[in-house]
Amino acid sequence: MRTLNKVYIIGAGETKYGELWEKSLRGLAVEAGLKAVENAGIFSKEIEVLYGSNSLAGTINGQENIGSLISDFSGIAENNIPAIRIEASTASGGAAVRQAYLAVKSGEYDVVMVGGVEKMTDIYGSEMIDLTSSVLDREWEAFLGATPAALAAMSARKYMKDFNVPKEALSMMSVNDHLNASKNPHAQYRNKITLEQASNATPVAEPLNLMDCSPISDGAAAVIVASEEYVKKNGIEGVEILSSAASQDYLAVHSRKSIYRLDSTVLAARAALGKAKLKLDKISFSEIHDSYSIYGMIELEDLGFAEKGKAKDLVYEEIKLNGSIPINPSGGLKAKGNPFGATGVGQFVEAYTQLKGKAGERQVKSPEYALLQNMGGTGSTSVVHILGGVA
Repeated sequence: MRTLNKVYIIGAGETKYGELWEKSLRGLAVEAGLKAVENAGIFSKEIEVLYGSNSLAGTINGQENIGSLISDFSGIAENNIPAIRIEASTASGGAAVRQAYLAVKSGEYDVVMVGGVEKMTDIYGSEMIDLTSSVLDREWEAFLGATPAALAAMSARKYMKDFNVPKEALSMMSVNDHLNASKNPHAQYRNKITLEQASNATPVAEPLNLMDCSPISDGAAAVIVASEEYVKKNGIEGVEILSSAASQDYLAVHSRKSIYRLDSTVLAARAALGKAKLKLDKISFSEIHDSYSIYGMIELEDLGFAEKGKAKDLVYEEIKLNGSIPINPSGGLKAKGNPFGATGVGQFVEAYTQLKGKAGERQVKSPEYALLQNMGGTGSTSVVHILGGVA
């Protein structure tokens, strides 16, 4: 059987996340892309294909054909390389990196750029609530009044009741995110919050409040993915993508086996760890898709870090930067921000930075392996990657 290529990240860059009124969709994409190319120390003409990750620009910004947009304004359109948009709702970033990984692993390409971007603050209020509800089943959920926050709240209520989980356990996910984000210059919210502040914030959908929900964000992130042959030939120090896996579940929550089990995450994590030939206890830190605090709790369990209903035993100490399994060193979706198309790619920027030991104040001690979990909507899609080893 033909030996498949090893795949490396050789460069990464991202913009600040936040309400970036003064920046455009294309401006954000170009900024992140150029940072990644510069960080990799390569020439843009060496890039052979571009995958652009985006979820909502067609509606928010009236701009489709995102791959071409990024290619054009990054200055690489003249190279006539393929530029393709990848869309998988809020898992678009992870899905785009997965396509880059497969493209390099197959031997088709040696150097691939992945750019993720979202400019969400161009609309607001009820219009934004309706638009973000497009990640749900429009006919059977959103049309009947469901929103992402409402469905997350339903999961939270049953989860808390069935496993006797106090509200403050969910709040600790946000406290941890904000503490880490306070050390991340790219984070949308760099303020630390107390458990009391997190628990008593403005209600959104009982039992979830403002501190349980990721914000509306603008931002972009980019990585350069390359083959082992290219890395060795050019003497580049890259971080290996050891494995990639994706899985799917029903789109509508009411069709799933459990309201608080993300089967797509369970299966994708199991496959990714198996392909990487690693046990979970070898993971040094993890970036997880905690768009709502309840999903952070559920993901800790469905990834295998805790038994079902037992994540409450981890959130007070173990998920901290100096804990047994640091979670979201970047600040996570709650505090770093959640620009849909950029979120998953941004997880790779953080993992690359951490594994190269360049994360500054938020540096995890001597990291070897990272697990990244990017999720679509309420869990219909999950993409999991394992990174580790610097070559």
